[in-house]
Amino acid sequence: MSPLSRRHRPWPAALVEERARPERIRRSEGGWKLAVGTVCFGAFMGQLDASIVTLTYGSLRTEFHATLAAVEWVSLAYLLTLVALLVPVGRLSDAHGRKLCYLYGFLVFTAASAACGLATSLAALVGCRVAQAVGAAMLQANSVALVTTSAPRGHLRAALGVQAAAQALGLALGPTLGGVIVASLGWRWVFAINVPVGIAALIAGQYLLPRTRGRSRATGLDPVGPVLLATATTGFLLGLSALSGLGAPTGVTIALFAVAVAAGWGFVRRQRHAAHPLVDPAPLREPAVSTGLAGALGDYLVLFGPLVLVPLVLTDAGASELHAGLVLTALPTGFALAATCAERVLPARLSDRARCALGAATAVCALAAMLVLPLRAPALVPLLLLLGLGLGTYTPANNALIMRAFPARSAGTGGGLVNMVRGLGTALGIALVTLTLHHSGTGGPRLTLAALLGVALLVLAAARPPLRRAPSPGRPSRKAGR
Repeated sequence: MSPLSRRHRPWPAALVEERARPERIRRSEGGWKLAVGTVCFGAFMGQLDASIVTLTYGSLRTEFHATLAAVEWVSLAYLLTLVALLVPVGRLSDAHGRKLCYLYGFLVFTAASAACGLATSLAALVGCRVAQAVGAAMLQANSVALVTTSAPRGHLRAALGVQAAAQALGLALGPTLGGVIVASLGWRWVFAINVPVGIAALIAGQYLLPRTRGRSRATGLDPVGPVLLATATTGFLLGLSALSGLGAPTGVTIALFAVAVAAGWGFVRRQRHAAHPLVDPAPLREPAVSTGLAGALGDYLVLFGPLVLVPLVLTDAGASELHAGLVLTALPTGFALAATCAERVLPARLSDRARCALGAATAVCALAAMLVLPLRAPALVPLLLLLGLGLGTYTPANNALIMRAFPARSAGTGGGLVNMVRGLGTALGIALVTLTLHHSGTGGPRLTLAALLGVALLVLAAARPPLRRAPSPGRPSRKAGR
């Protein structure tokens, strides 16, 4: 299309076509860095929102006279919507344009954030969070894919590390900003802070993100798969909330778990037989993908458990929201440091799987120490920092293992899967904390940490580098015989 025809194209076409970057940026050797930096807006915004919201739980409980089990749905409704939409949105983006979907995601997310700040009831706030999650799904399904397709292959792990660091920066600023904002301006401004960031990201993305070059063939989307997945996850987490003090009768709680099991079974069967399944079983047969996704789920469960637990423990002990936020900042700060610096500090010959094992082992050590030491600021700060360092080492290497298993034309699908299991892990981390605190009284924090330690051990087991078997005596190896 010539510049003249592009200038005079009708406005509907301009809304469904990806705008090319300026020629100078497109030809620049560092153009891919600008693209990665732009994606970091979305990574920062999503994680800032995720971590900052946990600081509003106390204020929301007071203003809306609600239980913790009810208030947690401000987070869970958002996460469940993400889980249901990430993969289908990723597939649509692979076919119709990742840049286009990403920019519209920012528009929806920013508008919904403003609506959250104006909500007049807890139910309205939860509804606005669902709308916000629709925009977040359009962002997150494409963030890893845009990095993967923009960065040169030799710089992929470093680029994913920068993106992970932007996520960690959002996580790191969230508790401190949340504490300051809630204490001074009120919880509504926690959501309003997304608006200026979203506007800046829309402008930057329009000019700095590359158009989608390799697109997958548009195929039909199975409408039943997302419904079954949403039903299974929602039913399961509602059941956990009922057990955590939501106030539902026993029969309703049992029915919720039964619906979750039936929908989960139906979802698995549907993926095997549907013409266009939501989750293609073929990539999951790759060990790098299946173990990587399981690790990503555990990784984010371990990350978000303390983000909910620590503020509740400290504020219940008499600390202010600002004090709790400052202490909690140590966790994402460690994550950001590791995600940014691990590439320079660790030996280049260290494989991605070995980096995963190192990060998971560090997280295990931090959680084990937290389990036996006092849950107070002097001891918590260095241990949260160490936990963040471990998870920040693990995450970029694990993402690289998964994304290298997908062809470039399916990067959106792979990124959607990564973020889908992250959302599940985050939701399970929040639900786990609420459940254990409700049932365990004063021993709840220790029980929560023990559960998180068990998950971290499972992540470590999945991340271990495979042992190389030595060739049998008298039997040459395949490599030697070639």
